[in-house]
Amino acid sequence: MLVMEGRVDKSSQSASASYLNESASARLREQLVVIGASAGGPTALASILRVLPVPFPASIVIVQHINASFAVGMAEWLSLHSHLPVRIAETADRLAPGSVLMAGTDAHLVLASPWTLGYAYDPRGAVYCPSIDVFFQSVLQRWNGGVAGVLLTGMGRDGAQGLKMLRDAGAFTIAQDEASSAVYGMPNAAATLGAATEILPLNAIGSRVAQLLQSGLPTLRR
Repeated sequence: MLVMEGRVDKSSQSASASYLNESASARLREQLVVIGASAGGPTALASILRVLPVPFPASIVIVQHINASFAVGMAEWLSLHSHLPVRIAETADRLAPGSVLMAGTDAHLVLASPWTLGYAYDPRGAVYCPSIDVFFQSVLQRWNGGVAGVLLTGMGRDGAQGLKMLRDAGAFTIAQDEASSAVYGMPNAAATLGAATEILPLNAIGSRVAQLLQSGLPTLRR
């Protein structure tokens, strides 16, 4: 900042403020919320999506264990319960604030580049396809912004290890609590691993995510 004859150079001050505001806006745009769910997931997802504000300053990607033939119908149903449109992710779809994209094929949804989604058949031995763990790990490998990871109701352990990896890299992570879970398998596995920054009842998760976004999600460490 320049000082001339005891006065602050207002143009320099304005330019600095503008730069800081643009930098803050850029950081807020580079936010990603990733959600994994299985048994009981549709109702849980609707509960979260219906309380998220519009405009929403982050991209949302959902991996739900569901047969591909039912995925489109589920996305349409979720759109009815959300102020944000929900649709099936397609190869090369770009992440954008306010977008809600959901895995919708019998392949694994992955972050193929820092801003685009894709599908992969490997690893072929995964118990679930699409796999929450596979998607979370691809986020860890390729996303450079802020991340919140959420693991909801479901049977088994899918997503727990991936959530732990995200937390260890600096992401804010949430697991659904036992009392509000239809099936306390995946979130229980996450809790056992210490993968969750917070364990919350379903009715608190959406509002907590919205609150975190107000100040910006923590950026992943490499």
